[in-house]
Amino acid sequence: MTQTSIEITQPGAPEVLQPTSRPLPEPAEKQVLIQVVAAGINRPDVFQRMGFYPPPPGVTDIPGLEVSGTIEAVGSGVTRWAVGDQVCALLAGGGYAEYAVAEESLCLPIPDGLSLSDAAALPETCFTVWHNLFERAELKSGEWLLVHGGSSGIGTTAIQMASAMGVNVVTTAGTDEKCATCEQLGAVKAINYREQDFVEVCQELTGTGVNVVLDMVGGDYVQQNFAACAPKARIVSIAFLRGSKVEVDLLPLMLKQLVLTGSTLRVQPLDNKIRIAAGVEAQVWPLIKAGSFKPVIHSRFPLAQASDAHALMESSQHIGKLLLETAQENS
Repeated sequence: MTQTSIEITQPGAPEVLQPTSRPLPEPAEKQVLIQVVAAGINRPDVFQRMGFYPPPPGVTDIPGLEVSGTIEAVGSGVTRWAVGDQVCALLAGGGYAEYAVAEESLCLPIPDGLSLSDAAALPETCFTVWHNLFERAELKSGEWLLVHGGSSGIGTTAIQMASAMGVNVVTTAGTDEKCATCEQLGAVKAINYREQDFVEVCQELTGTGVNVVLDMVGGDYVQQNFAACAPKARIVSIAFLRGSKVEVDLLPLMLKQLVLTGSTLRVQPLDNKIRIAAGVEAQVWPLIKAGSFKPVIHSRFPLAQASDAHALMESSQHIGKLLLETAQENS
């Protein structure tokens, strides 16, 4: 049997994403085959399309790191799931397709109150935010968090998740509309970085600076983050939209006893991803059930229009997540 998938014909602009026919993948012993209803689009997909983020060895070249859908087949060692179960899943690749293979342990049930399609917006962002803010940075209730790129998929997730857990969130965004949305989602203050100095605003709000920074910008923000931080703050870098090579003065890092760290999700060992999945299901899924957190969906595109979806993501005109949807009936 064959399926429609989206392949990267060559590294380049969004139009290099083209529909193609591929064989159905087969699940290994502890994997499941998911009939995909929707796939989330993430910034790493864009980097992969451009040739900067190749899939790990042994992983399909089809992009896509998260999906939702119905389990079509299970491997011989699968114990938690059965054919017909509806799940969302974190993938190492292969989400831009009608069928995708996922590790049994990286599939999660659809949270109460959320549609099957919308659940595709959860895995990559929730795993990323949970791991970086609550595991690596050890973010605690009552602390101050600065989120850069607050209107992105990661940003809207971080604002809601942290706010629901009692954290005071400050965020940056590029328009007044985006700032208003961020505050509606729970941010104490959203800073239009085109008009205000986020360092000054953070210091005025907190008196001593923020305790944690989630940075996906890099570039000149690295030095500014140091200035925005309180003593013993933690800075977590997850992307570098303004570049990863910077010249900085590390003296503030030493004097304030700051921690500067970072991570990527895709290359984490499976055991780490399993631990993150357990934390997300135990701590984040109840927030969704309680109505404290819901993924912000900006637009939905048919699978074959993946190139249009990537063009929108690169324009930065969106607020929240972009989804690709197959012809499968949504639930």
